[in-house]
Amino acid sequence: MRRIGAINGAAVDIGATIQLPMDIRMASTAARFGFVFARRGITPEAASSWFLPRLVGMQTALEWCMIGRVFSADEALARRAPEELLPAARALAREIADNAAPVSVALTRQMLWRLSAAPHPMDAHWISRAIQARGHSADVREGVGAFLEKRKAVFPDRVSADVPGFFPWWDEPEFE
Repeated sequence: MRRIGAINGAAVDIGATIQLPMDIRMASTAARFGFVFARRGITPEAASSWFLPRLVGMQTALEWCMIGRVFSADEALARRAPEELLPAARALAREIADNAAPVSVALTRQMLWRLSAAPHPMDAHWISRAIQARGHSADVREGVGAFLEKRKAVFPDRVSADVPGFFPWWDEPEFE
């Protein structure tokens, strides 16, 4: 079966992840994409942590998931280095720190890096349960509330104390 996605509007969170396994994705100039999970206090779902890095590269996948903003099809296509590199890097770091839930960023980073070598998307689908664990967090209440109230979120959860109990889910190889 061939799957072709035609994106002609907003494709955010599940709207963005559902098209990742498609064979071909075409986007109009009206298309907008967003992996805004971290801005809502959750993590990527639907095996997107397996598909996204394979499609756009690890750096772009990390950036899109950690920043969590909505961007245009033109921006998705361009992916060029900015002229003023250091200010752009600082602005990127500031955007992540100011807008994304730290626990969601930490989990997302591990999901993308560790699952990039997984042999099958079911490995990523299994760990997508992180979204369920995060769904009961104070970060989600704050992230969703801030979105509905059109205000900036102030995420209360901390990586040092509030990661889900299954984290870390991987086995570290022994150093010999």
